[in-house]
Amino acid sequence: MEMTDPQTLAAAVARGDRRALARAITLVESAREDHRPRAEALMATLPEGPCALRLGMSGTPGAGKSTLIEALGMRLAGRGSRVAVLAVDPSSQRSGGSILGDKTRMERLSREGGAFIRPSPAGGQLGGVARRTREAVRLCEAAGFDVVIVETVGVGQSETLVAEMTDVFALVLAPHGGDDLQGVKRGVMEAADLILVNKADRDPAAAAHTQGDYASALRLMRRRAMDPEGYPRVMTVSALTGAGLAEAWDAVERLWSWRRDEGHLQRLRAEQRLRWFEAEFMALALARLHRDGRLAGDLREAVAAGRLSPPEAARRALGGA
Repeated sequence: MEMTDPQTLAAAVARGDRRALARAITLVESAREDHRPRAEALMATLPEGPCALRLGMSGTPGAGKSTLIEALGMRLAGRGSRVAVLAVDPSSQRSGGSILGDKTRMERLSREGGAFIRPSPAGGQLGGVARRTREAVRLCEAAGFDVVIVETVGVGQSETLVAEMTDVFALVLAPHGGDDLQGVKRGVMEAADLILVNKADRDPAAAAHTQGDYASALRLMRRRAMDPEGYPRVMTVSALTGAGLAEAWDAVERLWSWRRDEGHLQRLRAEQRLRWFEAEFMALALARLHRDGRLAGDLREAVAAGRLSPPEAARRALGGA
């Protein structure tokens, strides 16, 4: 069935049609200007689905993030939950291409009937996520998935962006000594609700040491109003053996349920929609500047020559005085 009409596509997504979901994500991710009206109409037509648990996951290189996500996904699928994984892969700065290898890294989960894995290129977008990850999350939720996991490109100061579009944010680390604390930025540490020390089966002593180091570091950071007693917390897990996975997921669900019942989740979602609006506004303003060759050329020339300050040029570009 041809699903070029946004209403038809939205209805198919709402029925849980996986092909329609994949097509819808492709549409909203498209960089073609003629696709934007249809993509926006699709998003506006989507019915309100049940509130899915949105989990963001980031991690240091080699921490086994994809393996851990697959292990969690298999556990959830085994108990009847529908799980969507939105995996963002880094893009080449030269070609803009991306390997998009998460389906091969999560081979077992990709074969589960209740699972959906969608790799997307970062496309130069900062923050460890793709430009249209928010739309993809919303589409998966409308398709009836119970859990939507967003896996970021990597870990760093900018990867806190994923925490601004999910309900719970987990940071995945490998066992190391205390000096590894220097490799993780304070910003992403402050955003983390859970720190999962993976690969604990390889060296339990090192994993316990790392757990203690990060638990001590978290105690020095301020506690947020939307954190219940005991959060943020550090836990050891093993994606290979499954040790600690049940406890880790229980911690995720307990935090999510508490935030929902206390009203924090509703406020968090409202803040996420506002950040979405602000991100779209900035992207459209920049696109307009680049599209209007005369405006862009005149302002750039004036700024480069020192005749106009950058802040004043920016105001003029937005139609200000």
